[in-house]
Amino acid sequence: MRATSLKSKFVQIRSNKLFELVVIAVIIFSALLVGAKTYEMSETLISVSIFLDWFITIFFLTEITIRFVAEPRKRDFFKNFWNLFDTLIVFVSLIPAENTDMALIARLVRVFRVLRMISIIPELRLLLTSLVKAMPQLGYVMLLMFIIFYIYAAIGSTLFETINPVLWGDITVSMLTLFRVMTFEDWTDVMYETMEVYPLSWIFYLTFIFLSAFAFLNMVIGIVVNVMEQENVKARQEKMELMGEPTIADLAKQLTQIQQQLAELTKK
Repeated sequence: MRATSLKSKFVQIRSNKLFELVVIAVIIFSALLVGAKTYEMSETLISVSIFLDWFITIFFLTEITIRFVAEPRKRDFFKNFWNLFDTLIVFVSLIPAENTDMALIARLVRVFRVLRMISIIPELRLLLTSLVKAMPQLGYVMLLMFIIFYIYAAIGSTLFETINPVLWGDITVSMLTLFRVMTFEDWTDVMYETMEVYPLSWIFYLTFIFLSAFAFLNMVIGIVVNVMEQENVKARQEKMELMGEPTIADLAKQLTQIQQQLAELTKK
């Protein structure tokens, strides 16, 4: 009975918005603490930072424990990727960050504490999930972009190698130069240099910029936005199902049934 009461309290704490805000605040403070350690500090501040670091680690350990105990089925807790990620970060954070052989790894893991913000805030999880699900479609766009890069790099290396071997010496260097052109990093200097020998070489650069910076970039944005909209619709439907409200699929089914009934009445 006492264990059930304790579990119900943990469930209330886990679902409490104030508790979530406190966790977010501690994550932000942890990120600021990592940044502060990159500056020179006095011995007193170093001691304070070590104390705060252990306080944050204990807080996160307590938070993970509360979430685990509040889970109705304990094995379901580890089926969630974000729960596994949070647990891994917290337990690796238990490695002492000072004067140990694992100190470097411990400090790096503490930097990744900031990523816990994604697991806490649903909107950030939605963004990351949309980006991951868009990867297969983005892969084809990246492949097509690589083909365009390769063709233009081969052309550039063939035509402009004698003008500037540093930028156009071989196809790999040419691809790096084209990446510079695509990101508009002093690309006009590269273009004007080749235009002194080939006055029409501006066509080479402008067509490449149009394909890479404009066409492909808009394709990437369109794919990500489309997947994000699908994930938003899916999240809204799941929320409606949890609240017991009719989903779009249910409404469509009801509309189909009404149409069938009307068709039957019309025949009669």
